[in-house]
Amino acid sequence: MLCFWGAQVREGLGLVKLDQVKHGNSGIRSVCPKLNVQDMSAGRSFAGFIRDGKVSVLRLRSEDRNDGKLMQLQLKNDKIRLIVCGADGAVLLSDSGKVLIMDKSTVCKPLKGLENRQVIQIACGDHHSVALTNDGQVFVWGENSHGQLGLRKDHPSSPSAQHVQSLSGVPLAQISAGGDHSFVLSLSGVVFGWGKNSAGQLGLGDTTDRHVPTVVKSLNWKKTVSISCGGEHTATLSKGGTVFTFGSGGSGQLGHKSFRDEHHPRVVAELWGSEVSQVTCGRHHTLVSVASSKLIYSFGCGMQGQLGNGEMIKQSVPFPVDLPTECNHDYTIKIIAGENHSFALFFKELESKGKSNPSRPVLTLNDRMIDRWLSGTDPSATIKHCDDHYQMSEEHCGLDFDLVKSSFARLSENKSLISEVVKVVEQMLRSLNPNPVGVESLRVYLLLPELIRRLKKQQKTELTEALASKILQLDPDSHKVLEKYWSKLPDDWLKSLVKIFRRASAELIGQISCGKMSCDLTRRLKKFLKILQMIYQVCCSANRDIPNRDFIIHEINDLLDTLQATLEDLLLQFLQLWQSGMTVDWEDMLKLKDYYFGTINILVKFPFVADNVSKRRMFHYLQCQLFRFRANGNVLHINRESVWLDTLTYLRKKTHSFRNPLQVTFIGENGVDMRGLSAEFFSLLSQSLLKWENKVLEVHESSLVWFNPDGMQANRDFYYLGVICGMALYNLHYINIDFPLALFKKLLQQSPTLNDLEELSPVEARSLKSLLEEDEDEVVDMLFLDFTVKGKKLIPNGDQIQVTKVNRQKYVDLYVDFVFNKSVKKQFKHFSRGFFKGCPLDAWSMFHPEELQELLHGSPKYEWKELQQCASYEECSASDELIKNFWTVFFELSEENKKKFLIFLYGTDRVPVGGFSKRSLKILLLECPDADDRLPEAQTCFGRLILPKYSDINTLRNKLIHAVSFCEVFGRG
Repeated sequence: MLCFWGAQVREGLGLVKLDQVKHGNSGIRSVCPKLNVQDMSAGRSFAGFIRDGKVSVLRLRSEDRNDGKLMQLQLKNDKIRLIVCGADGAVLLSDSGKVLIMDKSTVCKPLKGLENRQVIQIACGDHHSVALTNDGQVFVWGENSHGQLGLRKDHPSSPSAQHVQSLSGVPLAQISAGGDHSFVLSLSGVVFGWGKNSAGQLGLGDTTDRHVPTVVKSLNWKKTVSISCGGEHTATLSKGGTVFTFGSGGSGQLGHKSFRDEHHPRVVAELWGSEVSQVTCGRHHTLVSVASSKLIYSFGCGMQGQLGNGEMIKQSVPFPVDLPTECNHDYTIKIIAGENHSFALFFKELESKGKSNPSRPVLTLNDRMIDRWLSGTDPSATIKHCDDHYQMSEEHCGLDFDLVKSSFARLSENKSLISEVVKVVEQMLRSLNPNPVGVESLRVYLLLPELIRRLKKQQKTELTEALASKILQLDPDSHKVLEKYWSKLPDDWLKSLVKIFRRASAELIGQISCGKMSCDLTRRLKKFLKILQMIYQVCCSANRDIPNRDFIIHEINDLLDTLQATLEDLLLQFLQLWQSGMTVDWEDMLKLKDYYFGTINILVKFPFVADNVSKRRMFHYLQCQLFRFRANGNVLHINRESVWLDTLTYLRKKTHSFRNPLQVTFIGENGVDMRGLSAEFFSLLSQSLLKWENKVLEVHESSLVWFNPDGMQANRDFYYLGVICGMALYNLHYINIDFPLALFKKLLQQSPTLNDLEELSPVEARSLKSLLEEDEDEVVDMLFLDFTVKGKKLIPNGDQIQVTKVNRQKYVDLYVDFVFNKSVKKQFKHFSRGFFKGCPLDAWSMFHPEELQELLHGSPKYEWKELQQCASYEECSASDELIKNFWTVFFELSEENKKKFLIFLYGTDRVPVGGFSKRSLKILLLECPDADDRLPEAQTCFGRLILPKYSDINTLRNKLIHAVSFCEVFGRG
């Protein structure tokens, strides 16, 4: 049955004979055609009816020729399931998803631009239209005078379908179009509007037109399930039946007991509690339907009877339509509002499925659909709205991770099906907008890794790269939201995400290690590493329990091995050339070497993917690449008695090339610096700095040193201190100055904490910790602390502000900041400037603070047994009595004398990073007639101990102790 009311139309609508029209109260008429009306629409000029897949149209405007005659459209074999009418024409949708355009002369033609698309929904404004395809893409055509196409501000009108790329990736449930504005609704209830906004019909709080889809934020979390657009007003329906209206209210079409415009969505209070099931907007009036009571309410302009209440008035509150009594509880209702007309289609309950809403929903994934896919049956599904899904926001992604995982697991069982899924995903990725209008499209970046994880290698690599490219193209705001989503992923999902991009990176590094030279490989590698960096930073900032080892790419060591082999080949070729005058083809080898170094320079920027050993190797290789050997260049002639003053004098000449390796000669001593003399130089220099009368450093109770904060020293003193430390690091030597970890944190632009203060000044830090742990307010108050440290105010008027239980954390934070930052701001500034000068290789920034500390200080662990285990012997063996006696004596030595032995042998008492196994120890037996009169000798550059063949253990003990105690007097080689 069809009821209609409003402006005058042909009696019976041309669907039945005149005597078959039933006249009810308030001008409402009803008809029951022999062929049931499956769907209909009404606009300004036409009303269209679908019966048995065929379309008939009725002209509505009196000035139109043939007014009132029902005409059947000639559509050949196209079976139509949906029609929507605009101002002067209509849009038709066939069962096959084909779109036809009917002009004002009722001629129908296929729409251009959608030839290979299957459309599931259509909507029509006055002079523009919108279509939604089965893969979730939105297309528009028609006029664009107010931005109603949603393309861009200056985009011209278009007679063919144009893709609204900004909505790609947003899972859509519905589209709607009004006079000159458009709306779409996402599956999670997010509302997007664009176009004309002269009366606030976009609900954005203003009257400015929008030329691209814009989120109506005030409707977020309102659980919107449908939208309808009128001439210049809009209505939305929320789950639970709440109606919101906004836009033009001049005819009362908003239902707010007023005739004012509303620029924000506002609840229609008179309908509160009615559980509205449908809402539809005409030009200047609105209809709502309540399924439970089978009532229809109307409000707005009724000057031509379109409100169905028997009065020609403008009505600003909802009142029931005076429906015929036969419209009982056996029917399901669909309401249609046109220019000046209203219609209600009544379907019997058993026949209503699919007829009350012939627009097809976007298919959503569920177990039933997967079953049908796996069985080869055409899938069908309905949209399921659940409260969790509606909570989608920048903070909450709204995904059911368990469902996603189980769904992809089942899909991956069918190889042909998963291949089809991959093709669709690839197509979707290409269409994704780097500047999405809503956060929903970002969920695809969460879903795809779970799919990729289950693919074959080739598919996995291609899709991973496509995903990485799209993530990197996202605008900064979208990056922030995606990172929020990552930070809240379940642990197994987050680890899987890391694994996917780590594996892709490892695969490329493996190809590079095999000698494949390609700019494309390094470009792709950087892409994957950037994604890993984003995830790593998310894990750090969100304190996620994902260990650093999960990011380590062990194939980096293979690359470094290959580089080392390449450098050795280059050296071998050089020797061959030098020895025999052979012609060697250097070009390919040098290209390969440079390519490997280029790859290392990339990896240095992503240090979290390399373990400490790999980072040290990379630092060493890059250092070697910077070294420039010149005759007599960078040789520092130094006096042992004035090592610091001589060094300052040398540096102030500004002749030192910091990129070149440092070589040291001690005046009056024989010996060539093969690293041993320079190691001893830095050891002696460290002692001099600690004794320096300028007192740039002060020793704390922990025996660690920190900058002197009294400010009496010259800036250049701290600068040169930094230069020396930088030079030691660059030349791979150690400084015997025990700086706290806080210094290395500051160099790496990290903030020291209370734990760092505890390392430097344990008593001071423990007092602060006790303050934080104290439970009693009175005890805190009785400490009589204020916001000062050593007479310095931590904040303005700090001496007048007492520390309480409420503000104690702020006090402690400011205290730590004062010690490590404010009190030594000038000192650290000049130190760091010198450090950067002394170490021109900025790759040191790839190390963690603890690793950088070890590089400059050496290992803090003295594993003396390891020194014995790594020893080798010349002219003797470990089983010889002399060697046994030597190790017996060595292990008897005090800790201090053991360290003196290291200085005697190597020029420094610092343990290499990685332990003694990283340093050579060779013991050479010297047989001579006067052995008992000789002292042991050391060749520091080679780590060689020359040990005379002493007659007994006591002689060995005396000579060794004497040698290590007065080692400065012995020449070094």
